[in-house]
Amino acid sequence: MDAEVFVPFIFFAFLGAVILVPIWLKEKTKQSAHALISQALEKGQQLDPALLQQLTETQKQQPDRPRRTLGSGVVLLALAIGFVTASFMSNGFDPSGYAGNGMMTAAAILGCLGLAFIVLALVDYSAKKKG
Repeated sequence: MDAEVFVPFIFFAFLGAVILVPIWLKEKTKQSAHALISQALEKGQQLDPALLQQLTETQKQQPDRPRRTLGSGVVLLALAIGFVTASFMSNGFDPSGYAGNGMMTAAAILGCLGLAFIVLALVDYSAKKKG
């Protein structure tokens, strides 16, 4: 396999793993909790109401969602600024000039995501204020 195919494949495989593995682990934890509850109910055991409260509480949305979304947007914007800075700093190190363009592409993607998160936080905050 050529490096032109191998490097992007590894990058997207890593990106997919970073996104999908935590989701998979969270779902596996939920499934094991539900299996434990169903086994206890099948055996006729009484379940502690505090335990049921705790298990159902994790499924509810966290109340401070606009703040978390705003934090994510600020972090993404900071990463975008870091990529822009690295792009300007690496121009002397890369004689072909392709590294700077790749970093600017990553900066544009991260910057747009950061701005979208900030807009989403503002919308969530205004909806929370009305409700």
